[in-house]
Amino acid sequence: MLADTALATNTDLNTTVSSSKLWMPEQVLFTPAALDEAWGRQILQRVQSLNLPIEKLPRNRLTGLRGENERETYDIAKRTLAVVTAPPSSLKLSPIPPSADWQFHLAEGCPAHCQYCYLAGSLSGPPVIRTFANLPQIIDNLAVYEKQGSPTSYEVSCYTDPLGIEHLTGSLAECIRYFGTREDGYLRFVTKFDAVDDLLDLPHNGHTRCRVSVNAAPISGKFEGGTASVPSRLNALRRLALPSSAGGGGYPVGLVIAPIMPIENWETHYTRLFEQISSALDFECDLTFELISHRFTPGSKQVLQSWYPYSKLDMDESNRSVKRNKFGGTKFVYDGDIMKTLRQFFKRQIQQRFPNAKILYWT
Repeated sequence: MLADTALATNTDLNTTVSSSKLWMPEQVLFTPAALDEAWGRQILQRVQSLNLPIEKLPRNRLTGLRGENERETYDIAKRTLAVVTAPPSSLKLSPIPPSADWQFHLAEGCPAHCQYCYLAGSLSGPPVIRTFANLPQIIDNLAVYEKQGSPTSYEVSCYTDPLGIEHLTGSLAECIRYFGTREDGYLRFVTKFDAVDDLLDLPHNGHTRCRVSVNAAPISGKFEGGTASVPSRLNALRRLALPSSAGGGGYPVGLVIAPIMPIENWETHYTRLFEQISSALDFECDLTFELISHRFTPGSKQVLQSWYPYSKLDMDESNRSVKRNKFGGTKFVYDGDIMKTLRQFFKRQIQQRFPNAKILYWT
């Protein structure tokens, strides 16, 4: 039975939950092509209402974002929102198993400062946050990939945290509305932010699964700068999952626990995380889990060390096993025994606490 104070913070979280501070860029750049788009002009109105510094660029190129070294370039880029148009090549979607059938992008780059960032080495150039002004074109293209009569899923957070910039763009809500009208199309996004107020009343029709990424306190507290606290994320997920009759959003929801690390006393720390999850989701809901162990590539390690030269993140290759893909790429992962122990622990915790939840994958 739902508590009368269902939308209030669950006191069992043992932490005072307050909304995190919204990311506000120090400069917002608009290309001419972006301002030719109606959605780009909508974003312009949003940032103008927030009194943010705006520069309308003379050409469809981003310049002046590099500093004297990689760390300074990172600092400049991470304080910048660039409103651009997605190139035609982005309309050719790529599969993204095991997360979803297809991926598409509202933006590239993320306002958070996670020292293990999976975008490191994946995107070229300075890590400026680029949001796409030709959103209607991107959305119209999605129907081509739907299998009639068969559910087709789309992941929208491979290259960004869409909720982290939603107050500036409105693009995530637009996608949720669109998928609410689809018969066979389903949207998925994941976030480390908590500003969900504007999503609660959207007509999603159960076709968007909202997930939050969480981790044990020593990891989230040390390596996830600029994000909402884990209790705040869980409180946001609670609000999204609660039925509309209780003032919530009534969404299908999910937990992405990542990157899982066998830190000192990891069982104790992750047990506490599961206690927080259990407290936040103390009612029946449509719930999934995705479990991702920490891994890195030689390229991502080099980029991350240039961005965070004083990070204590363990990326010692001598403590890892080498995993190669069919294209010859190399990743450093935990060895088989550690992976087996971790996997058994997480599977046991989920089955005991959430017997009706689905574990989508472990990697």
